[in-house]
Amino acid sequence: MYRNAEEILPDHLLREIQKYIDGQEIYIPKRSETRVGWGESNGTRAFLAERNWTIFRTYQDGANIDQLMSMFHLSYDSIRKIVQKTRRETAI
Repeated sequence: MYRNAEEILPDHLLREIQKYIDGQEIYIPKRSETRVGWGESNGTRAFLAERNWTIFRTYQDGANIDQLMSMFHLSYDSIRKIVQKTRRETAI
C-alpha cells in the first residue's frame, strides 16, 4: 500500500531519507519477525499441501500418473515430483 512519507515520518527522518532517495518510490520490507511464508496468509500453502497429499494417496490406492494428470490437470513431471517428494517425507 502506498503511503506518503510526509504523513507518517518525523521531519528529521524524512530529511535523512531524502539524502539517499529524493522523490523516488522506495519499498520498505516488513520486519523479519512479522513476515509470513509464501502462501501462509492466504491459504495457498495449505491448499497445495492438501492437494499433494490427495494426489499421493490416490496414487497409493492404485491410480496411475496418467489418471492423476487428468484428475488434477497437472503435467506428468509435476505428478511424479509430488509422488516422489511425499513418499520421501512420509518415509522419515
